[in-house]
Amino acid sequence: MTFRCIYSLFFISLFIVEMVYSQSDTEAARIIRQAEDQVRGNSSLGTFTMTIERPDYTRNISMKSWALGDDYGLTLITAPARDRGTAFLKRGREVWNWQPSIDRVIKMPPSMMSQGWMGSDLTTDDLIRQTSILNDYAHTLLPEEILDGITCHVIELTPNEEAAVVWGKIKMWISKVDYLQYKSEFFDEDMKVVNTILGSVPKQVGKRKLLTRMEVLPSDKPGNKTIMTYQEIEFDISIKEEFFSLQNLRRIQG
Repeated sequence: MTFRCIYSLFFISLFIVEMVYSQSDTEAARIIRQAEDQVRGNSSLGTFTMTIERPDYTRNISMKSWALGDDYGLTLITAPARDRGTAFLKRGREVWNWQPSIDRVIKMPPSMMSQGWMGSDLTTDDLIRQTSILNDYAHTLLPEEILDGITCHVIELTPNEEAAVVWGKIKMWISKVDYLQYKSEFFDEDMKVVNTILGSVPKQVGKRKLLTRMEVLPSDKPGNKTIMTYQEIEFDISIKEEFFSLQNLRRIQG
């Protein structure tokens, strides 16, 4: 999530219009890759909480998430009781949802990727990361900016022509010193900001430094907010591709 919890690492060379843009895009992709490496290893296991704040209520959802490389991810809802056991599986570009209340696995079509996930201000694509910010977008390095006293690279991402993506444009602020994603803006096709994501609370996790709190602020809904908070995360765990199966999606209970 943007922070993701489930991010992609591969880079495909972009169509070159002018040499100066080629150099800028290559450097921008390197910076994004470095930032992605901060929040994932070859594999990972993490627990985190999503708090959905609305003017008239607050809802907390606890989760557990496993990942292997770029193509495999499994997220299990552990609380509240009414949602416990609901799970999401990613294999490559395909995503499935297990709903124990109806004893059914649903393969999620691309049209559902842009919908709010579990009633939050995050889309399913934000969390499950069906699309890749490295593969599906062209990257332009903009002049650096200082954000809350932190000098940041500023990178603009625009969708590649053939990419099936949710956003019309993304803009990221990544710290120059430790490559942490402190801010991201997500634009619709009309180039209006839809969501702003703010990262905070840096912590050292083993050899990695991570931002452990993420706030998602929808532009058109004052008073609405979604907060993602990491409790624990372990990198480079022992896990195999077979773990990420439809059979395991049904029976996984953490």
